[in-house]
Amino acid sequence: MANNNPAHIVLTDVRLSYTHLTEPYASQPGQDPKYSATILVPKSSNQKAKIDAAVAAAAQRARERFGQSFPPQPKVSVHDGDGVRPSDGRPFGEECRGCWVFTASNKNRPNVVDLALQPILDATEIYSGMYANVGVTFFGYNAPQNKGIGVALDNVQKTRDGEPLGGVRASAADDFADVAAAPAYPEPYAAPAYPAYPQNAYPAPQGYGNDPYAAYPAYPQP
Repeated sequence: MANNNPAHIVLTDVRLSYTHLTEPYASQPGQDPKYSATILVPKSSNQKAKIDAAVAAAAQRARERFGQSFPPQPKVSVHDGDGVRPSDGRPFGEECRGCWVFTASNKNRPNVVDLALQPILDATEIYSGMYANVGVTFFGYNAPQNKGIGVALDNVQKTRDGEPLGGVRASAADDFADVAAAPAYPEPYAAPAYPAYPQNAYPAPQGYGNDPYAAYPAYPQP
């Protein structure tokens, strides 16, 4: 079924960074946790025109909704990975070089599927550094102190593996295979074991059998 929303586009063979697709995440205390990923779109893929068209459609819809309160030149959260981060003025990470960079998020969990359109159930298959096709929707937001164009993350299709970003996590087997097993310690405060007291250690007096209460004659009644 074709999508009729011009602000919704599909970007192909992008790379994902800062990936939070299995559990919602909040970067700051007090923020609503969301599912999110930073999308790295290679400049060589010539998909920037598609992004610009979706941004324009979202801005037009926002002006129709919010009127003159929405700025004519809204802030757009798509950045040049060869430049600097707007948050702190520092260069983007090496993985962003040669890419257009933006973050897409959603309060609802995006559909994450494989090439056969089957849901990916193994969380270890979803990580920062993998390659994917993504369906995203650009939208206008018009908060009193914050106005611009944001991006909602709708669908993710993993296309291939890539070098994990942020390093490879070591497994427990790798860390502890050569560590000698610690000796077992006895349970704390365990009572010492004593030998069982032998039955009939002292024989009953001759003639009264083995009944200890039969060892002595009954006291006569007066």
